[in-house]
Amino acid sequence: MSRLEELVAGVRETVERRRTEVPHEELREQVGTRTGYRPFSEALVRPGLSLIAEFKRRSPTAGEIRAGADLAEVVAAYERGGAAALSILTEEHHFGGSLEDLESARQRCSLPILRKDFTVDTYQLYEAVVSGADAVLLVVPALEDSELAELYEEARALDLDCVVEVHDEDDLERALAVEADVIGINNRNLHDLTLDVSTTHELMTQVPAGKTVVAESGYETREQLEELERIGADAVLMGETLMRAEDPEATVRELTFDEESTREHHL
Repeated sequence: MSRLEELVAGVRETVERRRTEVPHEELREQVGTRTGYRPFSEALVRPGLSLIAEFKRRSPTAGEIRAGADLAEVVAAYERGGAAALSILTEEHHFGGSLEDLESARQRCSLPILRKDFTVDTYQLYEAVVSGADAVLLVVPALEDSELAELYEEARALDLDCVVEVHDEDDLERALAVEADVIGINNRNLHDLTLDVSTTHELMTQVPAGKTVVAESGYETREQLEELERIGADAVLMGETLMRAEDPEATVRELTFDEESTREHHL
């Protein structure tokens, strides 16, 4: 079993457990009370490279990232620093996330929020809406073609934007087949967790004009982000670098090229 298959199997078990706790029909009824939709995809296409700042407690590759992290403090710092959007991990077993983290982030900031998880069941889409997400992640290699199409269509019907994540040419073809508007290019191979930042450069040339591209994994420096902007990426998703930063707000400012605000922050 590859690491991706292991991760997805764990998510499916978690979904079945939660479905017994809160029936799908009950979630459907709660969707009608949703207020304050924040357009996620629109936040990614403002001038310059948009930064999606991620809150995650740990990961399979990095282990514990920021022990005792205060979500409210971190997401507020991201927003003050100039992040365009948030990504909140909700996968429990390997990333230490939760729907409670998503709900708390919604209450603590005004940025649009991506629910970062392995979305494999329409039940999770309704959870995302009820918990305050504006977008969800669809990882192409984790899904069959029929599942990807169904989840994408249902998400759009619920006014959830989708980041459709790809890792190679085959994934990209499948993402384009469902007419995905936002393509996430992950430099990490989820089957063996190896990292190759050239992946984004290679796949960028094959993404049709008019699509929004989000680069994911392996980015740490301003120079790397400047290169992403040069090759035409619209946004970058960063988690570990920001979570390890002593001052997340200042780090976001530096990475978003807001030199004046960075100077003011240090005065």
